[in-house]
Amino acid sequence: MKKRQRVKKNDDFQKVFKKGKSFANRQFVVYFLAKEGQTEFRVGLSVSKKLGNAVTRNQIKRYIRQSVQELKDELKPNMDYVIIARQPAATMNFHEVKTSLQHVLRIAKVLKKGNM
Repeated sequence: MKKRQRVKKNDDFQKVFKKGKSFANRQFVVYFLAKEGQTEFRVGLSVSKKLGNAVTRNQIKRYIRQSVQELKDELKPNMDYVIIARQPAATMNFHEVKTSLQHVLRIAKVLKKGNM
């Protein structure tokens, strides 16, 4: 993921939390907000210290970023997404993270039509 595809500022996170919609499964909560005039999607990640040490948290973030990278063609482009990892995500491998993330994005109906 390129830097311009990341939600970094607290104000941007708060807008997505307050004005956006959210969907969840056991492993992840996904908030999303449509942004007018934005050509590509942006993703913000939140992984709590309760999930483990820095190594574990960074691994979860790497897995989520890679999953989003592989799903980028299916994601709706003019949106901001905030993905929050829950406790079960700490023990998952990459393929489980990707499957779970696909599941919650499918529930949220933010994946384009024509996918699994």
